[in-house]
Amino acid sequence: MSRKFSILAAILVAMLPSCKAFQSLIHDGEVVAKLGDHKLYLSELENIIPNGVSPEDSVNLANIYINSWATDKAFQDIAEQKLSKEEKDVSKELEAYRQSLLRYRFEQRYVSERLDTMVSQKEVDEYFESHKDNFKLERPILKARFMSISEDSPNLQRIKKLMSSDKVDDVLAADSLASNSAQRYVDCSETWIDAVTLAGEFGVDYVTMLSKKSGSLIEIPDGNGTLRVAFVADMIKAGEIPPVEFCQERIKDIIISGRKHRLLTTLEQDLIEDAKAKEKFEIYSTK
Repeated sequence: MSRKFSILAAILVAMLPSCKAFQSLIHDGEVVAKLGDHKLYLSELENIIPNGVSPEDSVNLANIYINSWATDKAFQDIAEQKLSKEEKDVSKELEAYRQSLLRYRFEQRYVSERLDTMVSQKEVDEYFESHKDNFKLERPILKARFMSISEDSPNLQRIKKLMSSDKVDDVLAADSLASNSAQRYVDCSETWIDAVTLAGEFGVDYVTMLSKKSGSLIEIPDGNGTLRVAFVADMIKAGEIPPVEFCQERIKDIIISGRKHRLLTTLEQDLIEDAKAKEKFEIYSTK
């Protein structure tokens, strides 16, 4: 049956470059697949195929949708046959889901209309000072410059020297020279990055990367004639507290999340108080 559906989809879709062209050849309401008493109509298939896709992609999308549709209908039929009347009654679950969805949508609207997403630097600093221990590093963070370059490049040693300098002119010269000689050059010496991010440039895990560190340099050849080099300008070890700038975005998210929570808590309380004030809410004795 699956093969039959796939062939049908391929014939229908491969004829046309886009789903809009279907309408010029086949009337809407044309059945494109059938399983038992269930029918899949052309109009449904059109809706899942975006305009402008290639014939090949149209075929693939149609195949996937038709087979998924057939699987769903097969499960529906067997469930209708095998489940008891009580098991097939999903009205309570549907109503609970509806209520949950309505609440979620209203909360989203309520919050979006009232939530202040501006967070000042003072708020960030105050939160950081009060919760420093929560920001202890799980992994090292670094400031570094990274280069991927051919091992036989005549500029290798000069770039290594320049990129390891703390002089602005040398760093600019390294960047200029690397742009013509290196396969990749990245300067992250002004921003703290996770050791995992730098290790990704080397194609190894961060523990392996740091084990190759000699002084301020990390050098790892890839075995195919390319050398990957990093100059570590600064590093803070795991378990230590990072500078506030490394935690900036995380702290902003925490503060905004707290505001959102307070808005929703206030909304719940206001709704109940309003219902009580209007005598819509009563609690009867359970004794």
